[in-house]
Amino acid sequence: MGAGGPAAPVSSGSAHGSNTLSPVTSEEKSWGWFAIFNIWANDIQSLFGYSLVASLLISYGVSGWTAFAALIVAGLLVMVLVNLSGAAGERYGIPYPVLARASKGTQGAKLPALLRAIVAVFWYGVQVYFASTALALLIYSVFGGAGGAKLLGMTAIDWFSFFVVWAFHIFIFWRGMGWVETFLNIAGPFVYVVMIGLVVVLWIEADGQLLSKAQTIFANPNATAWTEFSGFIAIIGTMISYFAAVLNFSDFSRYAKDKRAMMLGNLAGLPFNMILFSALALLTTAGAAVVYGEAITNPTVIVEKTNSVTLSIIAAITFFAATVGINLVANFIPSVNGIANLAPSKISFRMAGMITSAFALVIGGFWTSFISEFGISGFVNTLGATLAPVYGIMMADYYLLRKQKLERDDLYNLQGGRYHYRKGWNDAAMIAFGIGAVFAIATVWIPFLSVLSGYAWLLGAALGGLVYYNLAKRGFEV
Repeated sequence: MGAGGPAAPVSSGSAHGSNTLSPVTSEEKSWGWFAIFNIWANDIQSLFGYSLVASLLISYGVSGWTAFAALIVAGLLVMVLVNLSGAAGERYGIPYPVLARASKGTQGAKLPALLRAIVAVFWYGVQVYFASTALALLIYSVFGGAGGAKLLGMTAIDWFSFFVVWAFHIFIFWRGMGWVETFLNIAGPFVYVVMIGLVVVLWIEADGQLLSKAQTIFANPNATAWTEFSGFIAIIGTMISYFAAVLNFSDFSRYAKDKRAMMLGNLAGLPFNMILFSALALLTTAGAAVVYGEAITNPTVIVEKTNSVTLSIIAAITFFAATVGINLVANFIPSVNGIANLAPSKISFRMAGMITSAFALVIGGFWTSFISEFGISGFVNTLGATLAPVYGIMMADYYLLRKQKLERDDLYNLQGGRYHYRKGWNDAAMIAFGIGAVFAIATVWIPFLSVLSGYAWLLGAALGGLVYYNLAKRGFEV
């Protein structure tokens, strides 16, 4: 049922893309709370999501309970943020690129939509790579071998798996997003089954000491209350940055039956899945460190080390299906919508999909050899910091300035209307975006501001919204 939810945005855009950004009809507003729930269930379950959780535990050296608490708080905060950003989509049936026109202008909205598309394309490429590791595991398990010499960090089998997965994504979206439904409905629950199985295996091999070891194995022995707290905040900030859907959730919420369905789906989907998945990820990572003596952030590698061919085959198929499914839903839709918004009458759904796939080929192929060397959390925080002020501006515009009232016809009037501003650009929004983005990115990379890095997304959003609100109230007709 949940995959039936994500499939809807594409069907409304049609395979030929002429209506990709059109408002949904009353018949299309058919999602119940479980469809929204399933978006988050599959989004959280991805291989990269696991690797991010595991790397945060290792990077910040906090206790297991601190990391777990931070992940739960992050889930609750993201739930609040998506309820706010999804309200306009649910009420007016419009996608994120169209909603952005209200605050940025009919032309200015192309900038945040493109930025969101760039982030989505980045994750799309990374998820293609992570899905390929599952296929490579399957090949190694069945046929054996080491894969040969490495090129750019990957063996010949790794590269073969990567190209197969990349081509498979194209095949699926070309056939229509309805095909993803089978992947999500079948693979989603089995991800938990496999992860629970991993925990059981590691629990037995650790002689029942897994739970106690998970509390301290990655903790800094010299940690103080302050280092625990700063690690707690940093994990929250990184996870909020990771869930960039807080920005474009209207791409999905516009298909909700009503506001209650949207909010109930978010309530059930985010905290519950974050708690369960995070607990399994923390236990599995700690268990691998106890049993194998090394910190492993990719679950396919842990499965490989169990030396169980049966478990390897089941896990490989499950991780592959789950990652492909959520990649097409969580990353493909916003990238296609953002790219199509650059020239709605000229760029079709399939053309935008091919553009997305071309960039994903480069990004995914260079993930292990270049991007990952800079650290997962640094990239996640930088991408999130760039988009943060866009969220703040949109929320300040919709809730504080417009009091949740929009003229939908004017949002689609690209030549004039109340959202055209000066030649299609709202200067107040552009200035606020620049100030918010520069400051938020600075907290990630400038050493003396690093104490604020855990707050990068929240600070960028708040600053962007505050600057925009004051500029709009003082000097611009809204």
